[in-house]
Amino acid sequence: MLQRSELDFDGLKLPVFSLNTVVVGSGAAGLCCAARLWREMAQSGVDHPEREIAVVTRGMGAGTSHNAGSDKQTYYKLGTHGSEPDTPHDFAETLTAGGCAHGDVALVEAENSLRAFYHLVEIGVPFPHNARGGFVGYKTDLDPRQRGTSAGPWTSRFMVRKLHAEINRCGIPILDGYHVLAVVCEQEEGQRQARGLLCADMSREQEQDHGLVLFNCRNVVMAGGGPGELYSISVYPKGQMGPYAAMLEAGAVAHNLTESQFGLASLGPRWNLSGTYQQVIPRYYSTDRGGGDVREFLNPWFDSMATLATDIFLKGYQWPFDPDKVPNHGSSLIDVLLQNEMINRGRRVFVDFRRNPIATDGLEEFRLQALGGEALTYLQRSGATQPTPIERLAHMNQPSIDLYREMGVDLRNEPLEVGVCNQHCNGGFAVDWWWESNVRHLFVVGELAGTHGVKRPGGSALNSGQVGALRAAQRIAHVYHEDGSPVEELRRLAGASVARFAEDIGRVKSAGASALDCERVKGEIQERMSRFAGMVRSPAGVKGALASGRRQWRAIREKGLRQRDAGHLKALEVRELTLAHLAFLEAIQALLQRGSGSRGSHLVTDPSGLLPHPDLGDEWKFLPEDVALREEIIEITYDAAGDRFETRVTSPRPLPTGEFWFENTWAEFRDARIFQNRPSDKPRPYRIWIREAREE
Repeated sequence: MLQRSELDFDGLKLPVFSLNTVVVGSGAAGLCCAARLWREMAQSGVDHPEREIAVVTRGMGAGTSHNAGSDKQTYYKLGTHGSEPDTPHDFAETLTAGGCAHGDVALVEAENSLRAFYHLVEIGVPFPHNARGGFVGYKTDLDPRQRGTSAGPWTSRFMVRKLHAEINRCGIPILDGYHVLAVVCEQEEGQRQARGLLCADMSREQEQDHGLVLFNCRNVVMAGGGPGELYSISVYPKGQMGPYAAMLEAGAVAHNLTESQFGLASLGPRWNLSGTYQQVIPRYYSTDRGGGDVREFLNPWFDSMATLATDIFLKGYQWPFDPDKVPNHGSSLIDVLLQNEMINRGRRVFVDFRRNPIATDGLEEFRLQALGGEALTYLQRSGATQPTPIERLAHMNQPSIDLYREMGVDLRNEPLEVGVCNQHCNGGFAVDWWWESNVRHLFVVGELAGTHGVKRPGGSALNSGQVGALRAAQRIAHVYHEDGSPVEELRRLAGASVARFAEDIGRVKSAGASALDCERVKGEIQERMSRFAGMVRSPAGVKGALASGRRQWRAIREKGLRQRDAGHLKALEVRELTLAHLAFLEAIQALLQRGSGSRGSHLVTDPSGLLPHPDLGDEWKFLPEDVALREEIIEITYDAAGDRFETRVTSPRPLPTGEFWFENTWAEFRDARIFQNRPSDKPRPYRIWIREAREE
């Protein structure tokens, strides 16, 4: 049972919950952190850890982990099968090979990879193993080995559900329906530190206190997910925000916000179309807005059906858009042609699993035997040589058909409307190797941490989230285990935040006709991001988008926001989204001004650039990447007092070197020096190594 009290802010009486740590978010990373923290606290001497931890979430089961996936959603881990050796150093080199990623964090992800994976296995996530008990791997995108594994299309959903059961076994309270408004901070010892949270209880929006709730806590773990509402063409579950505004206003440093991933996905339902969805080689076609004038729109751009079909196959494990794979009929040319069909021609695009690609525009009939060697070998070894894509898909991955049926679509009877969707943010908030941000006691795990850089192997985000959760839990349990501030002290620390949000809520509730309509503003932001900061970008387009965004932000601050129904949370969320999208645009502009060119998962167009296909218009000329800039990281901070963003360039930290001697490590482990990050830290050992426990 959480300790509860009340504080009076000039007549506004708010409930206060006091505890050691609040974990924000109920996805795989957040739930794992809470479960790991319970065990680390218990092992270090805390008798009732469940009284010190709470999970705070907008909606249990509403985030990406529980609602997103692909054909067989990949979990990327250190290699455990076959004769090819794998080491943590090899793994870390792969994670940093894409550039703009810190080597020390990557090595921690590598060295803890199997510990994180086997924890999931032991709590019941059904990763497949062979008769000997070996977890057989496969190669995912940007993977030089065969490190990928999968529990099927719902891998991360399995993770959430099993971790949720673990949370329940531990007795950790979950406060559902809470929206984070602000991190309560103070300046101490020359550094900004987290001291609590201000949230809104969404079920009490209409009450006199506006549903405002304070958490008096020593530590905050932010695991609220990626920027799902930022783009109009998105595969994120609807409603996912990510607490970017609260983090920025707390003074947390963001980095690599320039690096989002875009990939082919169905628009309804929202679902990634990678892996076997592409490897079975479905038919692509387009229609006018009303569904008529059917065209095999890819065919005119290819000189043979074999080349087209092989490109579709390769989209399976070259799934995210990659500008390096556009020229010379690379697989990402399909993304460009699809975008050209939708944006420049105003048409709708569909994928149909009932038929093979249809021969038009001088192409020969589709034949499996004519496929490129890699594609044909894969399908033959998989026994997937059936006559139609749906039959091949049923043979290789029946669950990928079943999940669409569960979502109301029967792939045997209807096509899917598709687009190149915003899928993942590789950037986020900068962390050290304990996943602590530059704001002390403020940790960031999961997609919000953004530890990946420009390119990452598919599935590595799941590994990163589980490892980050463990590391944050260890740091908190062994170093930041002391009580939080006295409740009365929170009145001083939180007073400004409470007053500000009470005023903002009052403005929304009393807004007149001059205030901006929040739903319209949200639509404009999403359209702006998809059009100018999505898969295709240009220096001029981003400059104009940023100017429009700044004008919109000023108008919101001057005129306020109104929402069409009663309440205030929709308007507050749009204000947060406005600030978040400015941070992304500021970072993108800073990168383009440095001459980065096309990289990661975006194409930078310019009249002086190269044409990816001779028959495309000049608007598709793109700038090649300046690879040297992968040795730089764009960091961005928000100065709330001055209402301005600041960017700076830093270098990726290298992979750590040096050997560890067992006897020395054992000694440092026994007295908990392994958890020490700075001289002032006073780490607490595991219970078994505490002298008093041994003497008892």
